[in-house]
Amino acid sequence: METSEKLSPFHTTIFIYMIQTGVMGLILPQLLAENFGTNGWITLFGFGILATLNILLIGVVYKLGQGKSIFRILEQSIPKFMLVPVYLALALVWALLGCMAGKEYILIFQMYAFPTTSPMEFNLILDILVFWLLTMGLYNIAKASTVFFWLIVWFVLLLFFFYADFSWSRMTPFLFKGGKLSLLESLDIYSSFVGYETILLMFAYTNQKTKLIKSAMLGNSITTLTYLYLALITFGVYSLEQLKSKAFPLLEMLAYIRFPFVERMENLLFGFILFTVLFSVVTYEWCALEMLKQVFPRLKVNFLAFMLMLSCFVIAYIPDTLNEVGDWLSTLSLIECGIAVGLPLVLIVVLLFQNIGSRPAHE
Repeated sequence: METSEKLSPFHTTIFIYMIQTGVMGLILPQLLAENFGTNGWITLFGFGILATLNILLIGVVYKLGQGKSIFRILEQSIPKFMLVPVYLALALVWALLGCMAGKEYILIFQMYAFPTTSPMEFNLILDILVFWLLTMGLYNIAKASTVFFWLIVWFVLLLFFFYADFSWSRMTPFLFKGGKLSLLESLDIYSSFVGYETILLMFAYTNQKTKLIKSAMLGNSITTLTYLYLALITFGVYSLEQLKSKAFPLLEMLAYIRFPFVERMENLLFGFILFTVLFSVVTYEWCALEMLKQVFPRLKVNFLAFMLMLSCFVIAYIPDTLNEVGDWLSTLSLIECGIAVGLPLVLIVVLLFQNIGSRPAHE
């Protein structure tokens, strides 16, 4: 469905950044240390480039389809009844991704700040916020993400406190020594970049002035640089063995910062991380909602959004530990990486056949 309000390049860039960043930024240093060993932070350049190449692949779809929504592209060549199971499967993956991303944040937040409070109480509040944003539409969600971006970006400045403890000698001249490379854990690291693939569903909300692909690439570049900066500082403050043993090294670092007006800095930071987690969750649930709108076009959008969030709240009861949620997220992230590459490739093939079929026959 087309909309008269189109996303601006600035809002789109910040939106992509807010979708990509979240709790994984806190876990990354430990995953990099375990997988790649010394100087593991350097590999983030490679992960950032892979994400950029995937965005360029989506750009091919955008150019070949002349900005048409993926639903128009698919339904022009494939019967709707054949697409319904695909739409439902994609809706399920995106809904679960948003649901588990939110549950992971809540469990960590509860562990650090409110150990005696039920996590599902926090989950209910988060789901209500997500539902409220879903009813506002993508254009307003993107604008809201820009406001929250300015509320959290200043936290990067806090790392200046650790410059005195930073030592290049901890990097050592060896690259990737002491790591145990695992494909699945490497995909977990790459999953911290996913989120950009949701621009596939934003075609109808953009025009040429949006510069969608350039904006997505810029947003991904800002994410890559942010992750690089965070990882570099933690690798320079902690030894490799320390990084391997700490689940959330960045939070532990921030615990050493003391202000007269803030007792526990890491709790404040984790509270503000809610904003990035919120927009990651909202975006995945919005993608699921877009799919459900195609399957159930006669139902009201707000009703679909309510049923979607109610289902997510019920499903969130199933995994009740951080390890269980991590297992769900690892599986879903693997599927999402496949969707991020596979869906654009399918759309390109469909568009090429459409373009061949639309050429005038030469006698």
